[in-house]
Amino acid sequence: MSIFGTMKTAVSGMNAQANRLGTVGDNIANSSTVGYKRSSTAFSSLVLPSTQGSYSSGGVETNVRYSIAEQGGIQYTTSSTDLAIQGEGFFIVSDPNGTPYLTRAGAFVKDATGFLKNTAGFNLMGYPYGSNPPAAVVNGFNGLEEININDFGLVSSPSSAGSFPANLDKGAAIVPPGTRPSDNVAGSVLTNKSSLTAYDHAGAKVLYDFYYTKTANNEWEVTVYRQDQSTNGGFPYIGSAGTAASAITSTAKLRFDPNTNKLVAGNYNAGPPVTGSDKKIVVTDPTDGATPAQAITIDLSDMTQFASAFTPGKGIIDGNAPSPITDVEIGGDGVVTAVYQDGGRRPIYQVALATVPSIDKLLPQNGNVFLPTNDSGVVTIGFPQTGAFGQVYSGALESSNVDIASELTEMIESQRVYTANSKVFQTGSDLMDVLINLKR
Repeated sequence: MSIFGTMKTAVSGMNAQANRLGTVGDNIANSSTVGYKRSSTAFSSLVLPSTQGSYSSGGVETNVRYSIAEQGGIQYTTSSTDLAIQGEGFFIVSDPNGTPYLTRAGAFVKDATGFLKNTAGFNLMGYPYGSNPPAAVVNGFNGLEEININDFGLVSSPSSAGSFPANLDKGAAIVPPGTRPSDNVAGSVLTNKSSLTAYDHAGAKVLYDFYYTKTANNEWEVTVYRQDQSTNGGFPYIGSAGTAASAITSTAKLRFDPNTNKLVAGNYNAGPPVTGSDKKIVVTDPTDGATPAQAITIDLSDMTQFASAFTPGKGIIDGNAPSPITDVEIGGDGVVTAVYQDGGRRPIYQVALATVPSIDKLLPQNGNVFLPTNDSGVVTIGFPQTGAFGQVYSGALESSNVDIASELTEMIESQRVYTANSKVFQTGSDLMDVLINLKR
């Protein structure tokens, strides 16, 4: 056994405890950092070859481990752009150079340029929401964009789909041919009427009149006209060419089950067919000159025919007028919806989440972000509430997973062990002094 070797062993012990104190210090310092994941120190022994009569002291090695997969507590806030993840998954963010990172720090705030930026200066990324929901690129960051709210201010969206249910009175009188609203003649007889507001390509509001006419037992027709083409508020409707034939009109014929008094299959449209269902009416309106002409599909599948007064349901339609954004909402599925001043709503992005096979092997970087490594495995990207990805909570933040009581206990223990190692070193130093004094 070497006294010098004993002193080296004591030094390795002190270094190991210094590393342990370093992780404890980081954990305590970041105990209030949103989405912070605690680190810890694991020890392993270093053994040197020894003989039966002589022991060679080795030492101790340390490895830093990160509890990245451990869930932190969810705390609710008053900001709709604060985001928290319950379960697996990481937000995908980018630095000023456009490099993508993974993070659980979801304290995002819209900056002056419209980007959703967290406290470390990283921008939240997602897929742009076009006419159809986006599809995730599973094995790469291609297609992701930095979410910018300002890009959608004062942008109108034409109406393309909606629903307009109603109950039609089963006891209503049958209207003979030639005098129905679909005939568009003066004095047309209507059974019931309601109206629905939509938006054209310029964002202007357009009011459409819906006429419901009983044509036979358990059979009705729905005819739609553009209200500003009516003559003195009534029939006939006159189109831009000055004739009734040029009026914007669409008609759908409906059949009801006499037992359930609900709309049944086998209905048909007098106008262009609708793929996938015949319980809809398509309103085609070329008035604003857009190419192709605006086509609005109205779902009628919830129509009923009970012996009760005509009762229009809640009409829902997409599209919006050019209006500034007043707020954004982010759903549990990650869809970012712009809320406009006039009450309109429009999905503009969908937040994507990423995960890896071995989460604790991610490489931490400055700003509470992580990079994938060979040990962590390949990144997989998807959407919240699908597969292994967790759920996103808006107006909430994930707190750090640091337990202060445990950290203080580790600090005291590390202090005691460090002191004991220093005593070993001091004893070895004293023995070296004894050997040196033997020569004198």
